[in-house]
Amino acid sequence: MYAAIADLVLVVLFALSGRSSHSESLTAAGVLQTAWPFLAALAIGWLVCRMWRAPLAVWPQGVCLWLITVAGGMALRILSGNTAELPFVIVATLVLALFLLGHRLLATFVTRRPKRA
Repeated sequence: MYAAIADLVLVVLFALSGRSSHSESLTAAGVLQTAWPFLAALAIGWLVCRMWRAPLAVWPQGVCLWLITVAGGMALRILSGNTAELPFVIVATLVLALFLLGHRLLATFVTRRPKRA
């Protein structure tokens, strides 16, 4: 449950930060307009990668989810009439890698730390 909620929040945060950095409106509708292709791709990725089996696994589930989220989000973005300029694709790829893989790495580190007696 943690991983799914974290993924959703981080994809919305990605959209929010992108809109903010380009001085676009930060209304709920505006953020949703930017986020929906990536949220839809994230949902597809959760199904394709069967994330419920190992929601915190970086490899292969996390990498699979990240790639589907980026590629699917870009495809849906283009199909809906928006652009996907190369700088945006690069930034989105890197930021979503940091977000989707980063929280899994952090959670793995925290849950695998030896417990003190």
